[in-house]
Amino acid sequence: MKFFKKIFVSAALISFVVFPQTVLAQGLKDAFGGEGSPLETVKEKAGFEEQNVGVISGRVINVALSLVGLIFLILMVYAGYLWMTARGEEAKITKAQDIIKGTVIGLILVLSAYAITVLITKGLNR
Repeated sequence: MKFFKKIFVSAALISFVVFPQTVLAQGLKDAFGGEGSPLETVKEKAGFEEQNVGVISGRVINVALSLVGLIFLILMVYAGYLWMTARGEEAKITKAQDIIKGTVIGLILVLSAYAITVLITKGLNR
């Protein structure tokens, strides 16, 4: 096994000396340039439009709030299932009630933080 490892390391070192362009990646200097560069061509064909940070952060916040809503729904269904299948066991009922209380409090905190953020950003945009 050590013999193959020595051969592999030797071949890698020789290839770095014999074929330096594989290591240096010199062909990339024109890829990020201005007009006519490959990135500009791909951008045009993909229909990408430049957007400001506000639009992008708004989309991220919307996705995050959608995930929070989904988590809220899943936890509420789980707590309801626990409560309905408790069969009078106080420990399960208490656990379900605690999950519901924690979920509602978490949702209120997230929505109030979102409302505060919207009020502040709208106030700064005027």
